[in-house]
Amino acid sequence: IVEYYENISEGVKNNILGTKSVCDAALDCNVGKVVVISSDKAVRPTNIMGASKRFAEMIVQSTDASSNSTKFCMVRFGNVINSSGSVIPLFRKQISEGGPVTLTHNEVTRFFMTISEASSLVIQAGQYAKGGEVFILDMGEQVKIVDLAKRLIYLSGRNIAYDESGEGIQIKEIGLRPGEKLYEELLISGREQKTPNAKIFMCNESFPSDDILNLALKKIQMSIEENNTQTIKEVLKKHVEGFLEE
Repeated sequence: IVEYYENISEGVKNNILGTKSVCDAALDCNVGKVVVISSDKAVRPTNIMGASKRFAEMIVQSTDASSNSTKFCMVRFGNVINSSGSVIPLFRKQISEGGPVTLTHNEVTRFFMTISEASSLVIQAGQYAKGGEVFILDMGEQVKIVDLAKRLIYLSGRNIAYDESGEGIQIKEIGLRPGEKLYEELLISGREQKTPNAKIFMCNESFPSDDILNLALKKIQMSIEENNTQTIKEVLKKHVEGFLEE
């Protein structure tokens, strides 16, 4: 949704300025610890969603560096099964309607984790935070979306149809969406550091100085007010490591 031209400014406003507002409010209220949920899309992003999430991470890192009381950290992970926007409810709906099941590319892979596991690990990661860390959840091996679709079809008691005339549910490849990657990553650079929980890793990633970040933030805010999506993209490309819009 964020990638479409008319939604870019609002998406960036939500992810970047919204995060900034939350950080400022936490400081004003002397909150002890803030855990910000990030995304694997923030790593070498190919879309506005991912780039804005990484910029939001940098705001959190910068805020923590200048805070003497409130501690800020981030937790970065991938898809949560059955959450809002998850592909699984969509596939189930398509199967119940007789198909076809649509996927963007046969080679697309994604990380998956259950809601209960993700929420538990996020809470634990917050306990480990001393300030400024990016925590990464061990989500296991990436799953091919086409294999997931096949499994759901079989689990529903149906067969796969390989052409229009076949009996069963057909799987159709409809093409990658704007900014969509074939696979996601969780680490920008360096190596993960262990924590007391084997499924939670920690990394320390670089971010711009306050002067550079504040100047970029002012440009983004002005561009949002003017709905100048070109300048928004230019600022993100300049400051977000690895951002290459597709």
